[in-house]
Amino acid sequence: MTIAFIFPGQGSQAPGMGKGLFDAFGAAREVFQEVDDALGEKLSRLIFEGPADDLTLTANAQPALMAVSLAAMRALDREFGVGVGKAHFVAGHSLGEYSALAAAGALSVADAAKLLRVRGNAMQAAVPVGEGAMAALIGKVDVALAEEIAAKGAEAGPCVVANDNNVGNVVISGSKAGIDAALAYAKEKGARAIALNVSAPFHSPLMQPAADAMAEALAKAAITPLAVPLVANVTARAVTEPAIIRKLLVEQVTGRVRWRESIEWMASEGGVARFIEVGAGKQLSGMVKRNAPDAETVALNDPADLEAFAKSA
Repeated sequence: MTIAFIFPGQGSQAPGMGKGLFDAFGAAREVFQEVDDALGEKLSRLIFEGPADDLTLTANAQPALMAVSLAAMRALDREFGVGVGKAHFVAGHSLGEYSALAAAGALSVADAAKLLRVRGNAMQAAVPVGEGAMAALIGKVDVALAEEIAAKGAEAGPCVVANDNNVGNVVISGSKAGIDAALAYAKEKGARAIALNVSAPFHSPLMQPAADAMAEALAKAAITPLAVPLVANVTARAVTEPAIIRKLLVEQVTGRVRWRESIEWMASEGGVARFIEVGAGKQLSGMVKRNAPDAETVALNDPADLEAFAKSA
């Protein structure tokens, strides 16, 4: 069966995530140690013990989620003999793209941790707190309606579609004024909208300072050929060339996460019948079921999940 490994993004974090992997597998402990060493701090302690408010900070959540995903991948390979090469594609939601690249061997765990710390700090610093906002458009909302709502919001200030997750879950991002105007228009259109409790307007043009910071950081990072192709957020298509990946990672900071299109493309053009969500939570599995109803989903959160998947792989 054709599979893809997919990696979660911000919002999937929770204190205690990955602790079962750490306790059960030496390979997982290695990954957490590599992340701690790369950052010069005990991020693993924050991952396992919290507090939740500190773990949720963008600069912490991003490398933390990557650490859990890579701990699971390394344990799956080392302990059960199921490596990334079993997949036809890898993909990750926003920061999860870095997890996907590390899983595919394009980035070292240490470099991924350092890049995500830079990314988290830069995204947080790009816009003063309170000046940006994000909102989820839910229910009978497709990307065309979301674009119409965002365009109306943009009359008051920057406002764009940031995450096209699935029909009924499209996120807009921009200035507070732009989002407020978009939410008022969404109400007129009968669309349900929920303001998100986020610290910055991710994946919007307001993130350009963060994109500039990532361009500088990525220019110094070693990106090696991938073991399996990456389906990139900003194109929803497979890519393998390190130079193109470097460019797309910069574009991703301000660009749309085309998750719906990515899943649909892997399921149709790529023939993927089984999506394996690796790391914390099951948010992506829910999105997959809405975008590719015939596909199977498996979430690898704890040791029992890895063992069960390895037997069926």
